[in-house]
Amino acid sequence: MDGRSGMRAADADREATAERLRVALEEGRLGLHEYDERLVRAYGAKTYADLDEVVADLPGPAPAQRAAVAPAPPPPSPVTAEHGGPVVGAGRSRLLGLWMPWLRVAGIVVPIWLLVSIGSREVAYFWPAWVLGPWGALLVMQSVGLLGGGHPRHPRPRRRRDRRRRR
Repeated sequence: MDGRSGMRAADADREATAERLRVALEEGRLGLHEYDERLVRAYGAKTYADLDEVVADLPGPAPAQRAAVAPAPPPPSPVTAEHGGPVVGAGRSRLLGLWMPWLRVAGIVVPIWLLVSIGSREVAYFWPAWVLGPWGALLVMQSVGLLGGGHPRHPRPRRRRDRRRRR
């Protein structure tokens, strides 16, 4: 073996080959069984030659305009107002992300409690409060922190720097 093909492959090279195999699977160039076999060989490869052998019969990566799968846009960065707090739009999406798991659990346990009450023909003890109450209290505190944004930041006095400049 000579040149690049004889050199040892790194984990990043194996990952890149695995990604190329995943794209080939999504494009329909590989069946699931063949993809699995090649993936095992890719992660077991020791040299570049072993990796090249795994993808030898596959075309190179498709150009961006021909790719069937569009790249996902980067997630929006948290935008803050001048005082350090979140902007209202960013705060709403963060709040929604914070409260959605709680709302889903509430949507499960409250109907279960309601069905038990209907089945027993009397109002049962409201046990969902033990699940939703403490969790909700923590979420309220986190929500206040998100919306409040903290105290305005005041710059520290720069006395030392001013003294140095004067000298």
